[in-house]
Amino acid sequence: MNASVEWTILADFADQCGEGPLWVEREKTLYWVDNIGRRILRWDADRGPRIVQEDIDVFGLALAAKGFVITNQTGIWRWQPGGAPVRVAETGDPLPLNDCFVDQAGRLFTGAYVTAPGEKRPLARQYRLDPDGRVHVVDEGVRLSNGIGLSPDRHTLYWTDSLARAIYAYDYAEKTGAIRNRRIFVQVPGNEGLPDGLTVDAEGFVWSAQWFGSRVVRYDPAGTVERVLALPCLQPSSLCFGGPDYSRLFVTSAGVLEEIEEMPLGYAPGARYRGGALYAADLDIQGQPPFPCQLNLVPPLP
Repeated sequence: MNASVEWTILADFADQCGEGPLWVEREKTLYWVDNIGRRILRWDADRGPRIVQEDIDVFGLALAAKGFVITNQTGIWRWQPGGAPVRVAETGDPLPLNDCFVDQAGRLFTGAYVTAPGEKRPLARQYRLDPDGRVHVVDEGVRLSNGIGLSPDRHTLYWTDSLARAIYAYDYAEKTGAIRNRRIFVQVPGNEGLPDGLTVDAEGFVWSAQWFGSRVVRYDPAGTVERVLALPCLQPSSLCFGGPDYSRLFVTSAGVLEEIEEMPLGYAPGARYRGGALYAADLDIQGQPPFPCQLNLVPPLP
């Protein structure tokens, strides 16, 4: 179950909350965000790591046909490096949006989260942005919407609720993007970290970064732990596959500690390095390339 890998630190900008890693094939580059630090960063093999843009409100990051789409505290935006974001959609909900994911038809899925400390009421909703610019509520009743991914056969959408310690599975309709029949795919035990970012590999196995857990977990399609990769930081936050053949796993991490009641029993945040670096490991497993968000809007994406 425990697997040994060699992690390389590709960048260490002391991210307060590194999130949203995204491999951009057209640039052979990894982008990621520091949502508390309000910046977008990138890494490539030729130039190494650098900060792309600072003082920008960003929680989720996705490809677009040109440029990118970001989700944040006030909606969904188009963004080009070096430019100011332009809002393309609002949810009408005061809650901030977190991670996002794009399906093969260019539809963007994202979800909100409840911000009140100790709040247990399931208030947050999950959304889908269609290429025509319309936003649909696809589900509700989550506390902290996080990593989202799609099975290679396009039958199952996975969606994380970190504070519920759950990864949900939905039946997914490829033609319309509709989801239904929510059920628990994985219920993470209380003595482990919180499930955070998520990706699905080409074999249909689900990978989850465990915040507070110092590890990445790979689950088989039945929800059984297939392997665990330990990390040298306490707070890995998200992950994606990339590289020339999508067999390199990139993992973001976070240096800021938020003490919450859902922390694992015995969690000792001062015991060792919490996080803030970007990690990578080469595996013998391939991931799935990300899809670009399609927005048929006027004016179009630049």
